[in-house]
Amino acid sequence: MLLGKVVGTVVSTRKEPSIEGLKFLVVRGLTPDGDETGQFVVAMDAVGAGVDEVVMVAQGSSARQTEVTRDRPCDAVVMAIVDSWAVEGQERYHKHRAAGAS
Repeated sequence: MLLGKVVGTVVSTRKEPSIEGLKFLVVRGLTPDGDETGQFVVAMDAVGAGVDEVVMVAQGSSARQTEVTRDRPCDAVVMAIVDSWAVEGQERYHKHRAAGAS
């Protein structure tokens, strides 16, 4: 799994029928300290995430284990919206404080 920030969306009018109606998000990776890595992934959204939210992304065969992605051609899925995280006992991110800071 990786931490990331949703930075955009992908729209596709022609696609495999089994993924019709699903939302695709562009997610930029984050380090444990919350710094952007510069790496991106396009992921199916299984939880209703939106732009600027911090999320957890599962990749590979694990991406096909959610109710939304089961038996669908999927290599990355947003499967959680992050409320907070801590590293070595220090909080690095809290959703409501981060939202208030902008």
